[in-house]
Amino acid sequence: MSGPALQRIRGLGSKLLDAALPGRCAGCGVEGAALCVTCEPALDARLQLPAGTPIGLPADLPPPLLQLEWCAPFAGTVRRALHDLKYAGEQRLAEPLGRAIARRWARVGAGGEVVVPVPVHRDRERRRGYDQAALIAAVAGRELGMPVARIVERAKATAAQYELDRAQRAANVRGAFAMVPLTIPPRPSRGPPLAGRWILLVDDVVTTGSTLVECGRVLLGAGAIGVSAITVARER
Repeated sequence: MSGPALQRIRGLGSKLLDAALPGRCAGCGVEGAALCVTCEPALDARLQLPAGTPIGLPADLPPPLLQLEWCAPFAGTVRRALHDLKYAGEQRLAEPLGRAIARRWARVGAGGEVVVPVPVHRDRERRRGYDQAALIAAVAGRELGMPVARIVERAKATAAQYELDRAQRAANVRGAFAMVPLTIPPRPSRGPPLAGRWILLVDDVVTTGSTLVECGRVLLGAGAIGVSAITVARER
């Protein structure tokens, strides 16, 4: 059975399960929305803050990224929401998480014209039935009015970054990403497919930025004029 067909079956199964067992808020557990009106504001913990890195966190912007933003610390409600999206099949959470990313980027983002999700490996996506960053990016792109293109793939399976220390993470993802055929309209001028385009990378969590950096290098190698990034959360 093909991947898309399998994903449709899993999606149908998830909808049937939702109908039989109403969902609960990832933050407080109350029955209803994926994040209730009381818990959802946790995603906007940094919404009113200026762009940049606050005191107490590593301040160096990892090259080649032009800007790195996130919505909230990786703790409490935000951490539970991301865990439920990634490991508990609660795909409804992509909506509030993606909207939070759009709100933060609309407030402090310096640019960007194409949203690109940071991919999981195809085997992991096959087992899970979806790519959580792609779901979040689809919502963020819709809210920002920007096209979303899954043009980067994880070419090799890697160990989960949370299992590694900071020194090991860069080595773990080095050479892990590659370009896939473009799904965005080409520019009328000749040259590399991404020539002149400013990419906004979207992922769920950032710690050292190693994964975002490696994706950025691939995109710049394909002709992008610049790469910025935003995630739902940042882990110290």
